[in-house]
Amino acid sequence: MSEIPRAIDILQRGGLVAFPTETVYGLGADATNADAVRRIFEAKGRPSTNPLICHVADATVARRYARHWPDAASKLTDRFWPGPLTLILPKTPDIPPEVTAGLDSVGLRAPNHPLALELLKAFEKPLAGPSANRSSHVSPTTAAHVRDDLGDRVDLILDGGACAVGIESTVLDLTTPKPLIRRPGGILREEIELVIGPVDLAVGSIAIDAPSPSPGQHDKHYAPTIPAYRFTRDQLDVVRAFCRSAPVGPAIIFIGSTPQSMRNVSFRGLVEMPTYAPEYGQALYQALREATRFGAACMLIEMPPDEPRWLAVRDRLRRATRPLPV
Repeated sequence: MSEIPRAIDILQRGGLVAFPTETVYGLGADATNADAVRRIFEAKGRPSTNPLICHVADATVARRYARHWPDAASKLTDRFWPGPLTLILPKTPDIPPEVTAGLDSVGLRAPNHPLALELLKAFEKPLAGPSANRSSHVSPTTAAHVRDDLGDRVDLILDGGACAVGIESTVLDLTTPKPLIRRPGGILREEIELVIGPVDLAVGSIAIDAPSPSPGQHDKHYAPTIPAYRFTRDQLDVVRAFCRSAPVGPAIIFIGSTPQSMRNVSFRGLVEMPTYAPEYGQALYQALREATRFGAACMLIEMPPDEPRWLAVRDRLRRATRPLPV
């Protein structure tokens, strides 16, 4: 029996419902209800300066909550919705400032997951829905991850299986003079430019106490619960030395198979990741959780190539890790 009617009842009463999307699981609340939105921030321990994306059933619903809908928005939603693309647009007063870190713009997207779309069509309003995990921790890609992170902080978890994309949506700001990618994700810059022409890419991070136009802009984000260090394949000598000197061997995440030179080095656990960027992205957050369970004091993560197709993965890893000590 469908749990959608129960979910709708919870949402209408100002409660929280975790729901699956193709990217990660979201922690949903009525985006037009300021009290319900505040519950999201309390459940996650999320700073109020970090805005929430609003999920909608389609572009028709999104238009009701955007004060201005440019031609670029129509072209992009026709091409990529439902899908992992969030558009930042000027908001209407129906979206309270609690959703948007007090800013006058809002991120809108239609997720490409049948259960999420069923929920959104039945609810008929936008759902504010950040990732359903504690703030700054690894995003959840299964219902079990949500239960592990939030427990009874959420009123209902809709289980839609494992997420197909596995990393968060691309966030494209259409309020700037030139469209600006605030956060890379499942839709590549090159794909967007084929539809609307050149776009810029934001660089750097935003201070945690400053309002951000987009989620995922703080320096620390998507982080595992143990220290994580990043390295490149040309640093294997440093990795070996680190493993030999560590009191407890680290967990290590390699792209592809383990290098031959590491076969005789002691480490606590090993995860070998796909060499194809979309498959890596789908597996990333599960791998970070798995590496944490090895009982290591820290983990070492090989960075993927500095290429456009790896941009979103590199962004997540950079915010989840620090450079390997040398």
